[in-house]
Amino acid sequence: MVAVTVMLDVGNVGGRAATVSAADIAERLGLARRGMEPLLQALSRGGLLESVRGPRGGYRLGRPRRDIRLSDIVTVALADDTEPGDGGPTGRLQTAVVDRVWTELEDAAQAQLSGLTLDDLMRRAAAAGLRRPTAEPITFAI
Repeated sequence: MVAVTVMLDVGNVGGRAATVSAADIAERLGLARRGMEPLLQALSRGGLLESVRGPRGGYRLGRPRRDIRLSDIVTVALADDTEPGDGGPTGRLQTAVVDRVWTELEDAAQAQLSGLTLDDLMRRAAAAGLRRPTAEPITFAI
């Protein structure tokens, strides 16, 4: 899910201290910046990201990594993506069988996601050999 990857990128690159621009996130993830803006705004409205305006603006985590559950991220992303009356299937089979199965699957997934935090994913990234980028020293040449 893109929202989880975006949050992981912000946590990895900026965390709570530094801001990360939407353009940089999009470039690292191979996504179009324009298509990502609504997701970033939804994550900000949900309190998962903090939006900072200005020349050094961008996004940073809205709370500590250990306090951001994957279920929080998915809930915000799905709420922003849901359109009422999407024209999906209807009928007795849909409501009696398919809708119930999806509800069970969503409940099971939500339970799994509630047990994982952004900090857990950061530890997995470190275990896989992925390191947080280090700031490049500023070099002045005249």
